[in-house]
Amino acid sequence: MGTTTPRPPAHGVELTDDGLAQSLTKRHIRMIAVGGAIGVGLFLGAGGGIAKAGPALIGVYAVTGVFIFIIMRALGELLIYRPVSGSFAEYAREFMGPAYGFVTGWGYWTTWTVIGMAEITAAGIYVHYWFPSVPQYVTAFVVLVALVLLNLLKVGAFGEAEFWFASIKIAAILGLIVGGTLVAVFSIGDAGENSALAHLWNHGGAAPNGWMAVLLAFQIVVFSYQGVELIGMTAAETKNRDTVLPKAINSIPWRIGIFYVGSLLVLLTLFPWTEFSAGESPFVKALTHIGLPAAGSVMNFVVLTSALSSCSSGLFSNGRLLKRLAADGVAPARFATVNKGHVPAAAILASGAAMMIGVLVNAAVPDQAFVYISSVATLGAIWSWLVIIVCHMIYRRRLARGEVHESWFRLPFATPLSWLVIAFLAFVTVILGFDPDNRIALYALPVWAAALIGGYLYARPRMAAREAAAASGEPGVRPSTVDAGAGDKPATHLVD
Repeated sequence: MGTTTPRPPAHGVELTDDGLAQSLTKRHIRMIAVGGAIGVGLFLGAGGGIAKAGPALIGVYAVTGVFIFIIMRALGELLIYRPVSGSFAEYAREFMGPAYGFVTGWGYWTTWTVIGMAEITAAGIYVHYWFPSVPQYVTAFVVLVALVLLNLLKVGAFGEAEFWFASIKIAAILGLIVGGTLVAVFSIGDAGENSALAHLWNHGGAAPNGWMAVLLAFQIVVFSYQGVELIGMTAAETKNRDTVLPKAINSIPWRIGIFYVGSLLVLLTLFPWTEFSAGESPFVKALTHIGLPAAGSVMNFVVLTSALSSCSSGLFSNGRLLKRLAADGVAPARFATVNKGHVPAAAILASGAAMMIGVLVNAAVPDQAFVYISSVATLGAIWSWLVIIVCHMIYRRRLARGEVHESWFRLPFATPLSWLVIAFLAFVTVILGFDPDNRIALYALPVWAAALIGGYLYARPRMAAREAAAASGEPGVRPSTVDAGAGDKPATHLVD
């Protein structure tokens, strides 16, 4: 189920088997890949990371970036094997079983609902910078409505918006890198005269607060990278995906090298790590000291567009994911439909309505809203990445047995690298418990898990009835097993 063999063109647009339009172009996908790897976590979170880990944070970003690339190569191999609108949630269903598919699908939908709430909260905070009299919940409501309307347009409109959102982020970082480098090389102003590579090891060394502080910084960095896997949600609606997706994924290392490692190198060359704190954006500080007029307003605009981009991507992802869940029989059937523009409008509206809870939270507790809403986001990313790796491992096992067809875009040294990623994700999860600021995520985990497991137990009888009807050949009922290609087997559990 859920193959993406194109239907005949509708008004010049190729359609997937799910009725979605393949309208995302190469430049859209490239920018979505970049935008997913650059978010508010870098623009705002890097200050706290520098204050905690010192210059060693550069290494933390580089090391984590390597693991992110491994995960994305594994996802890319699965996407070329069988591109689907549900991405890794559908792969969890195929390779790990219906329970894992249910938990992953609804868990990822919940994660991006939570992230969307956090981002509209952040938008309210950023708009306060210019309009302090506007209530935070009003901005959150207006932003959410606007982004829902954007996502109800044809998918090309979403791609175009993401292209420009990402362009703004890239321009800001490149501006800092180029401008900061010129300031340092030519000793322009006080910032240039006081800049030095020695800042990277002076002032207490590369890890001035000890290596435990460096380990705790991995959580901050993982949160910064959250969203890079969203490219998987675009696979079904991408033109020439066999060419576009691999190129976008293969570009991730050098983009991370430039935008993360490069920007931090410039920041920590211009200023000692002691100049940064968790309460301010290091980018605002750097641009202000370099002498850029209205640096605060410029960076506030950049982080606002970053929040809008993230929330819009969450709506895009959740709309497609809810459509897939409905097609699989674990969400109301009305969410499986598309409108005349080949967009899952009902699923997007429902996802937007769920994010409306964030508006209510902003109205009730505006000061604590961001902390309350974003407490489970990092764990959601860790679970999603773990599912991608485990599905890839099972896919490779089945491929060795000749049960599935081969993807030409392969992850080299797959077995050792997969186990290395699993160990890394386990390490980050354990680290959460050592940091009082992030421990709340672990407290939320049992509640989240109980809700998802309870939902599966509630839906299991209906799922079983659907399976039985499909097996008996009842008209209008499609089996929950996939039919991606010759030789594919029905979904089985993790231990096979």
